[in-house]
Order: sequence, then structure tokens, then C-alpha cells
Amino acid sequence: MGDDYRTERDSLGEIEVPADAYWGAQTQRAVENFPISDATFGRRFVRALGVVKKAAAQANNDLGLLDDEQADAIVEAADEVIAGEHDDQFPVDVFQTGSGTSSNMNANEVIANRAAEILGEEVGARVVHPNDHVNYGQSSNDVIPTAMHVAALEAVEKDVEPALELLADALDEKAEEFDGVVKTGRTHLQDATPVRLGQEFGGYRTQVEKGIERVRDVKSHLSELALGGTAVGTGLNTHPEFPEKAASYISEETGVSFREADDHFEAQAAHDAMNEAHGALRTVAGSLNKIANDLRLLASGPRNGLGEIEQPENQPGSSIMPGKINPVVAEAVNQVHKQVVGNDAAVNAGAVEGQLDLNLYKPVIAHNFLESANVIANASVAFAEKFVAKLEANEEYCEEQVERSMALATALNPAIGYDKASEVAKAALKEGKSVKEVVVEKGYLSESDAEDVLDPEKMTHRGILSGDD
Repeated sequence: MGDDYRTERDSLGEIEVPADAYWGAQTQRAVENFPISDATFGRRFVRALGVVKKAAAQANNDLGLLDDEQADAIVEAADEVIAGEHDDQFPVDVFQTGSGTSSNMNANEVIANRAAEILGEEVGARVVHPNDHVNYGQSSNDVIPTAMHVAALEAVEKDVEPALELLADALDEKAEEFDGVVKTGRTHLQDATPVRLGQEFGGYRTQVEKGIERVRDVKSHLSELALGGTAVGTGLNTHPEFPEKAASYISEETGVSFREADDHFEAQAAHDAMNEAHGALRTVAGSLNKIANDLRLLASGPRNGLGEIEQPENQPGSSIMPGKINPVVAEAVNQVHKQVVGNDAAVNAGAVEGQLDLNLYKPVIAHNFLESANVIANASVAFAEKFVAKLEANEEYCEEQVERSMALATALNPAIGYDKASEVAKAALKEGKSVKEVVVEKGYLSESDAEDVLDPEKMTHRGILSGDD
């Protein structure tokens, strides 16, 4: 096929591979076999493959199963994969063999050929063999679930948690800033007793903080690594000390705590940990969706909606309506939630399938999990910095509206009883008067007692407001 290609070989024979590619025969066959989606694994997963291969080489070298020259070359090549220098060398479609064998061999071939080059040999020389050296003591069936957990836990610790903490801090700042703003509470989208705007934002902050706790709760299961189980979980062709040594090197490389799986058969045949962890991501996405929806409602208007907060002017909102500003960042958060819900369906469907000793949905589980983690993290940062931090309270309007609310009559219950309070509320609505005006006109409370009982700010605290009597 000319100078643009070289000939590589595997157990099925010869195949032409692009001359400038580090991948080999099995990767090339996968590229040709799976023209499915044009979606390939992203940075987190490719990095994780490099981490696993580096740790395996280090462990095997310690155990005397790989000589220093080969191990050093593999480690150097794997470091380049970890650093992202060869991301373009991972062309295999996500939708491939369910064990992820094609992606494992992709990593083996890229690292082996790059290691050969490091040793001064030509690409394809096989002085470092993709199976015998890079994949020594491993199987796709334990490498891929290991890479899944490494990528997932790194994404959670290094992307999702910091992003959610940033959002929680932004909400906390607004909770303090808005603490003195009394507004109408709403249940069933109808007027309810007063709340402080800061209390609502404090609720949003706590919702995000609890989401962080939920994500942290699943980390112990993600920390278990299947590496060392090889084909079916028995550990055939693997040194007894290999799993623990490799897990230690993976922890050292990532700065994240990993350990050998409690049971290699469970770790390879089922992916309950990934399913559980993605459930936590789905819950977090739901929290973000709820907060974004609430803020959109509170900022609706600016003249014919609730208008209790003023949203930032991130960009023009319409191609036809001049001056229109939309809550575009909040809407992006809403859409992230829908994507994560769809991803959760895919992760769940894949995690509960598989037959006997191997779950065969590893690539699609990994891909959807990492996409969810990525969009949740990015959306949280954008939401915090470009929307929440720039919100302003419409304090004067909130005060006007709360004074007009019929729900103020709720505070009259301890003072004059439910029936009279209901009478006052209905009369105020019918006559277009305030609750305070009506309760005084009817002689149920004096002016001073009405002022005390119907103080909106006092209603935002626990207690009973019954006047001087």
C-alpha cells in the first residue's frame, strides 16, 4: 500500500497499518471492525490505561518478571500516554467488544511500539512485545475494569468534588448576602408564608453539600481494582504478589487510594460499583437541575414574572426580540441533567447484564460514566462562576410582594384562630387590601399587635407570634 503504511502481524496474519501510527494489528482490525459512532475514549480513560500499564510494568519488574531495560522503556512510554502525548493513537470506537479487549490491545501496542522506539529500534520490531511484556500477567478482563475504576475515581476526586465544592461556596456566599431579604415563600407554586432569600440559598448550598457526601460515599467501592484476576478471576499467569504491588503503584501515580478487589470474580463479572457511583452522579445532576429551575423561576420576568432576583446578562437571549436576556447557563445545567439521566439508563442497563464470569458492557459503562462526571463538573463550575456568583436580589420588590401576600394570615392562627384568620385572608383578597388592614378593621387585633404578629421577618424564624396577649 506504499510508504504510507507498514505491515503488522497478529495471530490472524498480516494487516496494513498507517506508517506513522504507534498502534498495531489488533488496533487496526478494531478500527476496521467497529465504524460505529466516531466516539473514542477520552482523556480520563486513556490516562487510566497508561497508569495501569505503568504500574503493571513496575510490579512485574519488582517481581523479577520483566527485565530493567524493558520495564524502563514501558514505563517511559506509559508516562507519555499518561501525560496525553499519544491521545491521537487511541482510535478505537467505544462500541467494540464488550470486554474492551480492543482498547486494552490498543494500549499494549502503542506502549510496546513506543518503547521499542525508546530503545532505538523501529516501530513494529517487537523488542518489547505488546502481549508478552506490556500485558504480562494481565488480561483485558481485569485491565479494563481496573482502568474503569481508576478513571472514575480520579474523575470524582479531581473533577466532580472540587467543582461541587466551588458551587457550594458560591451558594453559601449568596445565602449570607441575601439573608436580610424577606420574600414570599411558595408551595405548590402558590404564595406561602415568608422566607428569607438567604434561607432558600442556604437550602441550595446544603443540597449540593449533601450531593458531595453522596459522591464520597461510593468511593470505597470504586477504589477496589480487578487487576490480578486475569481472564476469569482466578489469577492464572499472574504472580500472587502482583495485584497488591500494582495497586500500590497506581495509588502512588494518581494520588488516589486504590486496593486489590475483595473478590476478583465479582470485580470482573459485575459492575455494581460503577452502577452505584453513577447513581450518585445522577442524584447530584438532579439537585443541580432543581436549583437551576428555581433560580430561573425567581429571575423570571423581568417585569411580568416573579422577578425576585436579577440574573446576569451572559449573552443576548433572542435573535428577534431586542434586549431579551435568558438564563442560558441555568438552561445548560438543565440539559446536563437530561444527558446524565440518559447516561444513567445506559450504565444501569450495562451493569446488570453480562453472563457468568464476565460483564460484557465495560466500554459503554465507562464511556457514559466519564461523560456524566465531565459534564457535571464543567456545568457546576460554569453555574457557580457565570450565574450564581452574579445574581442580585431585587430587595424592594420582594418587600412589596411579601406585604401583599395572603399567606401572612397564617401567623394569625395562634392569635385569633384558624377560622377568623381564614375570614381575614379571604376578605383581604376580595377587597384588595392587606391582611394587616383587614385584621385591624375587623377588630381582631390592635394596630400594634397586628404589626407584631404580621412582621414578615419574624415569620422566617421558628416560634409562635401571638401579640401582647
